[in-house]
Amino acid sequence: MKKLLLPILAFLLLCINTMGQQSLIGGRQLTSPEINDDKTVTFRVEAPNATEVKISGDWMPAEGWLPGSKNMQKGEKGIWTYTTEPLNPELYSYTFIIDGFRTIDPNNVFIIRDVGFVMNIFIIDGGRGALYSVNDVPHGSVIRRWYDSPGLGRDRRVTIYTPPGYETSNVKYPVLYLLHGAGGDEEAWITLGRTAQIMDNLIAKGEAEPMIVVMPNGNVIQEAAPGEGSTGFYKPQFMVPNTMDGQYEASFPDIINFVESNYRVKADKANRAIAGLSMGGFHSLHISRYYPNTFDYVGLFSAAILPHQDVSHQVYNDIDGTLVKQKENGYKLYWIGMGKTDFLYQSCVDYRAKVDSIGMKYVYRETDGGHIWKNWRVYLTEFASLLFDN
Repeated sequence: MKKLLLPILAFLLLCINTMGQQSLIGGRQLTSPEINDDKTVTFRVEAPNATEVKISGDWMPAEGWLPGSKNMQKGEKGIWTYTTEPLNPELYSYTFIIDGFRTIDPNNVFIIRDVGFVMNIFIIDGGRGALYSVNDVPHGSVIRRWYDSPGLGRDRRVTIYTPPGYETSNVKYPVLYLLHGAGGDEEAWITLGRTAQIMDNLIAKGEAEPMIVVMPNGNVIQEAAPGEGSTGFYKPQFMVPNTMDGQYEASFPDIINFVESNYRVKADKANRAIAGLSMGGFHSLHISRYYPNTFDYVGLFSAAILPHQDVSHQVYNDIDGTLVKQKENGYKLYWIGMGKTDFLYQSCVDYRAKVDSIGMKYVYRETDGGHIWKNWRVYLTEFASLLFDN
């Protein structure tokens, strides 16, 4: 009886395991996306009862704030397919639209969140795609830490990248403070921006100095990213209250003090950089001029420029005078990047005229495209390559 019982138990366990796997996976298993040898990409989704299925990808011309879309073709067994033209090496994102309902690809587990919008990603290797990939090079570490912010009256979460070898050396490193845009948080640059992969690959190629990268949360009412703090799970918003009212800029020394008290860093102006995208560019601009002898390197990526008219914080007093003071104190690099079709393009033109009028020297980088992560990853790559060449 025992000899018979063991095979029966094994069979039952196999059935239970199989059923469990099916409930986890769900639906037909398809290869999607499939990157072909000629760099075209084929997508597949099973939707036998749908009347229309589209794919929306960030390689397509934009339709307002969202990527464009293309119709997929229905084939046998309700499988819809679409194959792109050859794509350049890059990290891409996409979603499906099934009878008007936008959804992710159930056969692609690689997903990122941008504010409250979830999408799949894939990488075409080579060039920029290789830079954003995990390669066989020494790797840094990424950790989430909590720090006390007396200026904001709460503990807050920050993401920190340390370069390869940090844990096993006694070396002191320079620091880049890298700030996210509106709707983002301390997760944005590490997930959407591929910061760890970019830094690992640049450092391995000798194209960037080993550095610590500090990625704080710029939303002063948040402890941490949605779902990562005591407020629990809630839907992310594009603009939360108090994000650009001066509190974050005024309290920024709390972050610097935490980093310089807990990490082996070169704690001087020559070894500090600050940069950010959109709202983070706004913060970088105003933090660096409000504390005009703190950073030798400043990067404004598609930056918002001026505070809202109804904001009256001391941080925004005498903008021109503090810029002059920043110039007089000296700096090594003031770097501005902007996409040609960015909705903030004209504000960048106006700001450049302002700093031209006071004789502030800067590097200007203009790229195709608009207010998109494709540009910001390029800006980070180029800016990081210019830092701390002491």
